[in-house]
Amino acid sequence: MYHEEISTSDVDDESELEGGEKFMKCPFCGEIDNKVIDSRLSKDGNVIRRRRECIVCSRRFTTYENIEDIPVMIIKKDGRREVFSREKVRLGIQKACQKRDISINVIEEFLDELERDLRETGEKEIPSPKIGEKVMSKLHDLDDVAYVRFASVYREFKDVNDFVSELKSLLSKH
Repeated sequence: MYHEEISTSDVDDESELEGGEKFMKCPFCGEIDNKVIDSRLSKDGNVIRRRRECIVCSRRFTTYENIEDIPVMIIKKDGRREVFSREKVRLGIQKACQKRDISINVIEEFLDELERDLRETGEKEIPSPKIGEKVMSKLHDLDDVAYVRFASVYREFKDVNDFVSELKSLLSKH
């Protein structure tokens, strides 16, 4: 017997019956009477893939169950709010680390850690200085030049005196 494969992860395909029980509609015939014939966890553990078979039309389809990603909002210095952008933070760090001996793996691991920390706070809105200070702290541990480069943009250095002041502070800690 031939079975078409359809992937579905839309909430529209879920129906709720009396008592709050949820069932997945068959994408072929629309019936809710189906059974799970196989479930597998993704390698990263964030998604469950389920193979289902419709009891009515006997066709098979695939559904994916994953954690709803609630975006973390960043409160900018001027009060604007925007969704946290890992890419934006990565670009800032990469610019600071340009021509320095810091691997992309180290940067990616830090970004993973940063995102995890932000989500674990449970806060839906986080002030941008909190992120900037975490990045500065990490760069301070990794590479003094990358740290000063990032600090010059983050702290909006106006002239050479701002650089000198930051360098004196950095040297006094060594």
